[in-house]
Amino acid sequence: MDSVLLSELGIAGNMSADNSSLDPGDVTVPLRNLRNSVQCVRDRVRDGESKECNDDFNLQQFWDTLGQAFKAASQGATKLSLVFSKPPLPSAQDCERLADSIEENVLTLATVYYWLPKSQGITLRRIARDATVEVLEGISQLIEVILNTPLQSLSQEQLTSTGGVWSSCDYIHRLPQDNQAAVLSVMASYSAVVKDAIEEMEQAQADNQDPFSDVLDDDDLDSRGNQDTYWSEEDKQLMAPCQGLMKAGKACLKKLSGAVKAHGKVDSPECIAQLDDLADITKEISPNVDDLALSLYPPMNYAGVRLNAARLASVVKKVLEITKSSHVCPEAELAWVQFLDGAVQHNMQKVKDLTQNSI
Repeated sequence: MDSVLLSELGIAGNMSADNSSLDPGDVTVPLRNLRNSVQCVRDRVRDGESKECNDDFNLQQFWDTLGQAFKAASQGATKLSLVFSKPPLPSAQDCERLADSIEENVLTLATVYYWLPKSQGITLRRIARDATVEVLEGISQLIEVILNTPLQSLSQEQLTSTGGVWSSCDYIHRLPQDNQAAVLSVMASYSAVVKDAIEEMEQAQADNQDPFSDVLDDDDLDSRGNQDTYWSEEDKQLMAPCQGLMKAGKACLKKLSGAVKAHGKVDSPECIAQLDDLADITKEISPNVDDLALSLYPPMNYAGVRLNAARLASVVKKVLEITKSSHVCPEAELAWVQFLDGAVQHNMQKVKDLTQNSI
């Protein structure tokens, strides 16, 4: 165990100090102390910083050791749940020993996580951190459930909490193993959000046709009072380039993901940092697609649509600019970068032309 890290975490020795006057019949004291320790470790992992770099770091050894730590955490949670699933209750001393063992598992898990330096990739470290925090949060919730339910019965909530810890611990096997895979993972999640937003907008268009548009003439349509519930012809003209911008964002994520998969490298700090830059900037695409999509629902505010379209166009162009200057964009990838840049400019100009009277 890394004694320096444990000292920084402010955890070591907490339980033994709190248990010095332990009531021989009170098994809740070590459980409460364990819960407090787990929560403290969780908070420090969530908010703490690791070393910038470590020349002796071995990524494969890290994943092997972290996997062992996740497994030990899962086993500890299982033991804890079983002990409090049926009578007789353990003695306070036995409970304290079990709590000490679980605390040791938790501290080991935090220690191993902190081995991962930032130089291996901020995106990779963020994913490892979130997975570690989820395990710690699951253990904390399990202890809370045991404390808040009869101590000699196995509740459905306890079963669910135990299963949640198992699921969180098993997720270690699905985590990306390097920063290239980590960046591809987050880009895939961004793409899914953008895809959903575009499909929802297309479905809304299909479902929101004015039911009287094919039987009334233009004058009658203009006089109708439910215009806030459907799109006018002018709205539909503006929606076309806006959807073009949204689809450009979707295409950008798809093509960039292919480039990262084909050309992404993790053999130098510069390449790893460039991948992190791509992950950070592409994160901005999905919320801007959402904002633009929401502003397209009737009644449309053209000034708001224009603003949201400009923001999305700016983000996509920034992604293309960063992509073009990175190692994932050799000459063979330039064609799609240039094409999408042109598509963004074309659609944004159409939006400006159609909203000129709104500014």
